[in-house]
Amino acid sequence: MKNMAALQETINYTFKNKNLLRIALTHSSYANENGMEKNAYNERIEFLGDAVLELASSDFIYRNNPELQEGSMTMLRAKLVCEESLAVSARAIHLGDYLLLGKGERLSHGNERNSILSDAFEAVIGAIYLDGGFKKAYEFVNDYVLSEYESRKYIIDSKTTLQEMVQSKYGVGVTYEVVAETGPEHDKHFRVAAYIGDKKMEVGEGNSKKSAAKDAAYKTIKILNGVGTGGKDVFKKH
Repeated sequence: MKNMAALQETINYTFKNKNLLRIALTHSSYANENGMEKNAYNERIEFLGDAVLELASSDFIYRNNPELQEGSMTMLRAKLVCEESLAVSARAIHLGDYLLLGKGERLSHGNERNSILSDAFEAVIGAIYLDGGFKKAYEFVNDYVLSEYESRKYIIDSKTTLQEMVQSKYGVGVTYEVVAETGPEHDKHFRVAAYIGDKKMEVGEGNSKKSAAKDAAYKTIKILNGVGTGGKDVFKKH
């Protein structure tokens, strides 16, 4: 586990109560192996973070989408706060490097699993809320979830969205290739590359080929939309 100070520097938030952050980073498997109390790992604080995240994302969607009715807002919120989306956020701050996991979870790359990453990310939200209040928690959610609102809208249907984008813009297909496979048979971790025609684009990660392909598609959508490229079409030959 990396020093928590580095994580606090990354997220631009310094905890007054460092124990809250430690709890947020502690998985139940670690607590069980070390005989820790139930409240010493992140499930309770994750529950709180989930509620804060729901309020923050609901507020954002309500204020920025006056044309949407309740049902559409609910669907959009589900995309923004789904497991895949939060795992992307967790990877953006390298959260897996800081997690306290039991030996079994660590050996099976639990710190790369979407479910563990997304739960820990919600726990960090809860920890910030307890330590600094809703405003600070909202700022964290905004920085790592809501700021990518436009691309996160596609994360659940990323493969379909990418196929439609590429077909209409370039007239070619999208294919996926497994480039790495690690872990035991019962708990595999995959890296899958997305190809537009014969051009290799982004590589996604996940605990199934399907989830890794979705991650690769989502990352490729961001590139095609110019996120991080200054708007340049990185696929089109200039």
